[in-house]
Amino acid sequence: MTRQPSVSVVVPTRDRPELLRAAVRAILAQDYPGPIEVVVVHDQSTPDESLAESTDPDRTVRVTRNARTPGLAGARNSGTLAAGGEVIAFCDDDDEWLPGKLVPQVAALAADEKAEFVCCGIRVSYDGTTVDRVLDRDRITLDDLLRDRMTELHPSTFLIRATALRDGFGLVDEEIPGSYAEDYEFLLRAARSAPLLNLRTPSVLVRWHKRSYFAQRWDTISEALQWLLERYPEFAGQPAGEARVTGQIAFARAASGDRRGALRWARRTLRRNPREPRAYLALAVAGRVVRADAVLRTLHKRGRGI
Repeated sequence: MTRQPSVSVVVPTRDRPELLRAAVRAILAQDYPGPIEVVVVHDQSTPDESLAESTDPDRTVRVTRNARTPGLAGARNSGTLAAGGEVIAFCDDDDEWLPGKLVPQVAALAADEKAEFVCCGIRVSYDGTTVDRVLDRDRITLDDLLRDRMTELHPSTFLIRATALRDGFGLVDEEIPGSYAEDYEFLLRAARSAPLLNLRTPSVLVRWHKRSYFAQRWDTISEALQWLLERYPEFAGQPAGEARVTGQIAFARAASGDRRGALRWARRTLRRNPREPRAYLALAVAGRVVRADAVLRTLHKRGRGI
């Protein structure tokens, strides 16, 4: 990288024009001394060419279409392949970078020639409540991620060397059903290549709402998580981590009304880890003791997910 490497920020979007403009403004307002290019990728929607208006050669916006698989994975890859920066960052269209996000991340990447990937903490906003989520560690390994999804590692925090995406661990996987958990699979694959760096500051505002967490798409969630378990046999060496994923599948089956499937996956979960709470939540939903949406609302108010 050069001393002040160029940064390309890929922003996938679909029919959220006001939130998109707020996300783009926050990126362009960063106090980073190097050039910033925002690549807005319209996925299954009409591109807004007016976003490309810019008078500063070091702060540019490009507008393009998702020319690959429909969904987040294809949109992120379309933007990455169109980007010209030495460093690639992601930002979802309903999130906002907070002031001072970019400078320390680029500095951390430049300070460690073996590092390929830098994350940071998040500030979760849901239903009028704001919660900071920050990991208390500076490096994250593959084993760490197998044990715990670490939802603090949100895609809108990702900053990656462009060479790692194009010639290293690769682009976002487009085969995952519905693009669900594509960010987690991407983290696992990146951590296989080199430990991830993490900055202990909440530098991205992440908005959680019904349009952003796959509401009512339980079959897709279940299918994608089963795909993930098959793709990463390393989960077998991490019983608690495997139980976390199978517990999510159990909950998804219960939420979709598949009581038999929920019981089957809950039993598998408890065999791997009798203390996994998702199994018990799945059983409660399957037994109609509580509604799935009520569980999710409670978790999201605490800045958590299932």
